[in-house]
Amino acid sequence: MYLILLQYIRPVAAVEHYLEAHNAFLEKQYREGRFILSGRRKPRTGAIILCKAGSRREVETILAEDPFDKFQLAVYDIIEFEPNTYELADVSS
Repeated sequence: MYLILLQYIRPVAAVEHYLEAHNAFLEKQYREGRFILSGRRKPRTGAIILCKAGSRREVETILAEDPFDKFQLAVYDIIEFEPNTYELADVSS
């Protein structure tokens, strides 16, 4: 399992220009069962993604498809971890 910390390196206005394409990228990853959750950081400096992948290289390959990466709008900190305790809960609040 991987926690991806996405940090914007361009102004939010530039990020918003590619937001629709980024959202399409996210939807594809959810459909393919790779992403478990994602959301904006507060304050709006980037985002967090929880990713299910077999290796760090696979995560890097996935992220290379993100328009935020292609257009150099963000950098990613990829943190591998092994979940051993969790609670199934509604995280929408």
